[in-house]
Parts: sequence; C-alpha cells; structure tokens
Amino acid sequence: MTDNSKKQQAADNSKKQSAADNSKNQVITDNSKKRPRGVVTIGETMGLLTPAAPGPLHRGAGLRLSIAGAESNVAIGVRRLGEPATWIGRVGQDDVGDVIVRELRAEEVTLRAIRDPAPTGLMLKTARAAGVTRVRYYRTASAGSRLNPGDLDEAAIAGAGVLHVTGITPALGPGPAAAVWSAIEIARLNKVVVSLDINYRSALWDRAAASAALRELARHADIVFAGEQEAALLAEVGDPAAMAREVARLGPRQVLIKRGHLGCLAWIDEAAVEQRAIPVRAVDPVGAGDAFVAGYLAELLAGQPAEVRLATAAAAGAFTVTVSGDWEGLPTRPDLDLLDAPDDVIR
Repeated sequence: MTDNSKKQQAADNSKKQSAADNSKNQVITDNSKKRPRGVVTIGETMGLLTPAAPGPLHRGAGLRLSIAGAESNVAIGVRRLGEPATWIGRVGQDDVGDVIVRELRAEEVTLRAIRDPAPTGLMLKTARAAGVTRVRYYRTASAGSRLNPGDLDEAAIAGAGVLHVTGITPALGPGPAAAVWSAIEIARLNKVVVSLDINYRSALWDRAAASAALRELARHADIVFAGEQEAALLAEVGDPAAMAREVARLGPRQVLIKRGHLGCLAWIDEAAVEQRAIPVRAVDPVGAGDAFVAGYLAELLAGQPAEVRLATAAAAGAFTVTVSGDWEGLPTRPDLDLLDAPDDVIR
C-alpha cells in the first residue's frame, strides 16, 4: 500500500469514528435553513399504549402503539389547519423513538429531535366500562426528561409567530424547566408571542410546587390556557369569568378557561368572551384540550379576530373527541365543515 493510500484509509477511518460518535447523540433537524413563521413548541413525546377494548388489563390483552405528547399534539393540530409548526424534544435511540420521528415527519411538522441514549418514555391509557379514562406514565429518567437549554434551536424560536409551552415540561426536572425558561427568554427578546397551557399533571408534581412555578410562567406569557381546576392553581376559586380576570392580572392579555362540554370563557384584551361547545357524540375525551389550543393558535397565526379563533378552537376540540386517540382525530380545515353536515353519509 502506498503512502497516499495509507493516508486516505486513515482519513476514512477517522470519518467513520466521528460519525459513530455523533450517532450517540444524534440531532434530527428538518428544514433547518428555512424557518417559516408558525408555532414552535418544546416538550416530551412518548409512546402511547392503549388496550384494544375497554376494561381492566388482563393476560393476553392486545395493546395498540401510538404516540402522545401535549406539545406535539398541538404542533400536529396547527399543521393540519394549514400553519407551520416545529417541535423540539428528545427521544430515545429505540423503536419507539423511531415511531415518534416518523409520525411527526409524516404530519409535516418540522423537527429538532435529539436522539438520546436514555429510553423513550411510555404512557398507558386505559378506559373502564364506566367511561373513565386512566393515564399512567413511565417517564422517569426518560430521554424527554433530559431536555436542556442546549437542545433549543434559537433561530427557530426567534423566527416563530408563537412559542407554545406547557406546565408538563418544567415538571420533568431541572433541565426541562431551564429549557422552557430559556425558550421564553429567546421569544421575549424577539417579540414572539408566548403561549402557555397549564396542563397540570398531579403524577409529576404536587399542587403547591406547581402553583408557584406556573404562576411565574403565566407572568411571562401572552396567552394562558387552563381548565377550570387548573385555573385554580393561579387564581382564587370562583366563577370562570372571575378566575380568568384574576389570571390576566398576572400579565397575559388572553386567558382562556376550557370548560369541556360547557364551552370556553375567555378574557381577551380586557373583555369577556364566551364560546359555546359544539355538541357531539364523544368517543375519547383525551386530546380535546390540545385540539382547542391548536385551533386557537392556528387562527391567531392567520390573523383572525377573537371570535373566529374561539369558534375554530371549539370546533377542533369537538371534532377530536369523536375519534379514539390523542392526536389521530385532530381536524383539517375541510374536516371542520363535517360538523355541520346535514346527513350521516356524504356521497
């Protein structure tokens, strides 16, 4: 072998070793050079296991694999309604991580997905005959819990129309909490709208710790979404209108209290606005809140007034509960017209 051949072989071996080292903590980035203004969101997406039929788990029961994550649900929902969406997070170097990346890419969500050596978190959702859905998490020491400020794409956040965060991510640990605050700082410096969905998860932290952290986040948000019980973490318990006004005093100009089948009570630019729910036959209530947020943010990005934002949010939430799954039923624009269809069969 000539000296030149030896040098070439050594260079090739060096490149292979470098590639192997990089694959240990691989970052999958789509459309990194062109950042459309849209929603950017960060958080943990997990594998979702759901039994094939309602009832308690038993030996031999079949489980369906999907994905679930409040932040990625919103990204998918916004994208289906025609606006750009980016998701930032960590997933394991495992089969479940592969499924998450593949599904989000298929939904045309722009990704910054860090492949972490820790496993992808799992979520088990079961439904009892009484109609109550129970969710259990298996996310301790997961890839998503290792999210940190260094994972953020500053250019994507700075160029977004909306940064959307939830109360789930800061409950995962110091790293994810720091990532949320770093993202908010980038957004505020670049005059990007900050959206916060309270999304309180009692399995992740107690009410006292959550209340203190979420109140501080709300002070730095422009839009706050919360269920009635979640709003009680930020305000004295009272009627929804009073709670919305009290949350607004923390700083956000738009506060939306999600009330399920009772609709929504919003306080937007110092005025109360009420949105009725759309009656439908519910199949699976999980994901309705994320659909509501996606509908509202998509119309905000489209420059629509408050009444249109709320109407689309309510329609998206209603449509989603008619389909089983966390995100599978998130509507497209044409889907929303089906809620007014005169017949059950369209030919």
